[in-house]
Amino acid sequence: MDDDELTRLAFRAARGEAAAAEALVAATRGQLHRMLTYLADPRVAEDLVQETYLRAFAALPKFAGHSPARAWLAAIARNVAADHLRTRKRRPPPVLLGDASVADIVTTPDHGRTVVLRQLIAELDPERREAFVLTQVIGLPYADVARICDCPVGTIRSRVFRARDDLTRALAERDDPRVNEA
Repeated sequence: MDDDELTRLAFRAARGEAAAAEALVAATRGQLHRMLTYLADPRVAEDLVQETYLRAFAALPKFAGHSPARAWLAAIARNVAADHLRTRKRRPPPVLLGDASVADIVTTPDHGRTVVLRQLIAELDPERREAFVLTQVIGLPYADVARICDCPVGTIRSRVFRARDDLTRALAERDDPRVNEA
């Protein structure tokens, strides 16, 4: 679904059309989940998606359409991720015990190259990771990401370039045959 159509859905949802709200969620849920998986914590990404929609629907009457609805939702998700990371810094993460530790991690379908890439993306500088995920993983235009991050488009381009460079270098340094497959 294109940005204009999503924005029209957002306006209709703001007027109370339940079908438009459902369609907006259905069209954006996957992208928000991917974004929050990379920006925050994969284990709580679904909870963060729910929090994003709670905040978005509470703010929907104020949505003016100055940017596409997709970018508006991404900005809200970015704030949700930042709030989560701040909270996580104040509280130590739970320790995995017993059966829910190594066995669950090793047998996930996200094994191999995807796990390595996710780990490397998670290790990027936060500003570079955010710019990279929003433009390269989610597919938002650079101009929208610049508005979300409140910085010039050139800064976003630079962050994405440096993130790619960091990832390329980190992959080259890893001696993992799974990374070289595919």
